[in-house]
Amino acid sequence: MRKDVRILLVGEPKVGKTSLIMSLVSEEFPDEVPLRAEEITIPADVTPERVPTHIVDYSEAEQSEEQLFQEISKANVICIVYSVNNKKSIEKVTSHWIPLINDRTDKDSRVPLILVGNKSDLVEHSSMETILPIMNQYSDIETCVECSAKNLKNISELFYYAQKAVLHPTGPLYCPEEKEMKPSCIKSLTRIFKVSDLDNDGILNDNELNFFQRTCFNIPLATQALEDVKNVVRKNISEGVKDNGLTLKGFLFLHTLFIQRGRHETTWTVLRRFGYDDDLELTQEYLFPLLKIPSDCTTELNHNAYLFLQGVFDKHDKDRDCALSPDELKDLFKVFPYLPWGPDVNNTVCTNEQGWITYQGYLSQWTLTTYLDVQRCLEYMGYLGYSIINEQESQAAAITVTRNKRIDLQKKQTQRSVFRCNVMGAHHSGKSGFLQAFLSRNLTRQLKLREDHKSFYAMNTTYVYGQEKYLLLHEVSPDLDFLSETDLACDVVCLIYDVSNPRSFEYCAKAYKRYFMDSKTPCMFIAAKSDLHEVRQQSTLPPLDFCRKHRLHPPQPFTCNTDDAPGKDIYTKLTTMAMYPHSKLRCMCACNRCTFCVSHNLLNSELLRSIKATLYTALLSRHMTQADLKNSTFWLRASLGATVFAVLGFAMYKAILKQR
Repeated sequence: MRKDVRILLVGEPKVGKTSLIMSLVSEEFPDEVPLRAEEITIPADVTPERVPTHIVDYSEAEQSEEQLFQEISKANVICIVYSVNNKKSIEKVTSHWIPLINDRTDKDSRVPLILVGNKSDLVEHSSMETILPIMNQYSDIETCVECSAKNLKNISELFYYAQKAVLHPTGPLYCPEEKEMKPSCIKSLTRIFKVSDLDNDGILNDNELNFFQRTCFNIPLATQALEDVKNVVRKNISEGVKDNGLTLKGFLFLHTLFIQRGRHETTWTVLRRFGYDDDLELTQEYLFPLLKIPSDCTTELNHNAYLFLQGVFDKHDKDRDCALSPDELKDLFKVFPYLPWGPDVNNTVCTNEQGWITYQGYLSQWTLTTYLDVQRCLEYMGYLGYSIINEQESQAAAITVTRNKRIDLQKKQTQRSVFRCNVMGAHHSGKSGFLQAFLSRNLTRQLKLREDHKSFYAMNTTYVYGQEKYLLLHEVSPDLDFLSETDLACDVVCLIYDVSNPRSFEYCAKAYKRYFMDSKTPCMFIAAKSDLHEVRQQSTLPPLDFCRKHRLHPPQPFTCNTDDAPGKDIYTKLTTMAMYPHSKLRCMCACNRCTFCVSHNLLNSELLRSIKATLYTALLSRHMTQADLKNSTFWLRASLGATVFAVLGFAMYKAILKQR
């Protein structure tokens, strides 16, 4: 809605333009009328629409034609004043003033016109018979008012209608020639209906109608008033009411009726509540509310946002198969002006055997959008009506901005739920296969994917110590010379090489030394295609020795050439590394040969458990006798236990030292 309204009064000399303005301000007819009234500003608190209003007078005697053109260009609405007892002034409306105004305004943004018949106190008859054909001829004319500056008849109404013509224009809503709403208005109201149809059954039931009424007008409908509305629809249109609820056809009919009866402010109130501007476009303020994101912080959906999105999924999953078919997805996106998800989304998140996005995949895609492009997420949530359905000020309330990562590192803990892993490797090293395996697709399923629908992202959930987390895999361009800081920013790095290609590891070693050797970002090497014959890598150091030299985990074997879905353990390890980058003790090899694995196995061995139990009984039991303390066998067992613990402690110390 406009922040102010500028009203310009034009017309032939002596028709009473200045008298109308002065009568409005002083609430009495002036004894002396100047040639032209000064511009008057009426404060917002004394106008019906609560908008400041500027009233501008035009005088041919005091102003030039150029000044008139300037005022026309600045006006929001123009009142063409004529005298009801002067036929020449009426003729000038069509022969001079309307053509003059139209010549000075764009065809697509014409200023609304109000025809004002002044001096009605001087005649017994009405001029409406002459004026109505003019109104029918020119669609820019909003209305016609007969008034009298002398006896103050319809003076306030005149300026109210002028305000209304600007704030609640008929033009964008209704075509008087066709006597029906314009397509853009129908499209906007259809979206509003679908957003308000909370169960997606094509009908607004009583609860939904009451919620709609309360949302738009801040008051619920009384039961009888609700029935009266439905009865009006029943009498005038078939299929307007179904199962005692209002259909889309009935909803559109009601708004057509409001407009035809001059109550288009009702329709505008609804449109503006749902984010539309005067051109029936969703406003930038509605779609992109202010959201401050400090540097080194990320964006995530909060609990209320996930609940809202779950509700949207449920109401469109008609067959209750926990997946959205193409038709169900199309129905969900009917409230969007365009299709937001392309075919690459099906290769970014989990789908079922038919290639339909599952419930988990649906939430993953929303999480991905929020993390990578929060402004787009705000836009999408705006189309779905998040702020309206959840009764929030804006959809920014759906977003959580995480704290700075440096603080997480200092405190050695994080509350984030989404972690980014950059996947790097030479051409044909298995990066795409690694991403698709995260979505539970083995090599057989991957071979069926279309190359033109390829995605460089994969998003899914993992569980770390019982907590559900999202891991975002991003396949980074293999060209090391053109990587920006944005390309490299992540929580963990995955360096992939092909065990069957002797030149594959050299790329990973070069990437690590160039970008990550001196950084605090944890890195993991992946030995991809481990089902193939492993060849000697033509690099300065073999992969295992390279990792030992740089105090990294040994390369993790991986293959997606499996009968079933590939395992998720390696992705859980990556998420754990991203969550706890400060942790130095992170052996993940399970080789049973390195010091850490030997120590870990010893800690969990039956021998150690029996020794611990014996020592506990011997040293901590309250029923130990003096004879036990003098028994040499007891002290021999105690010495043996202490020796074992000393050796074990030294081994653990060496393992920790080696990891560092």
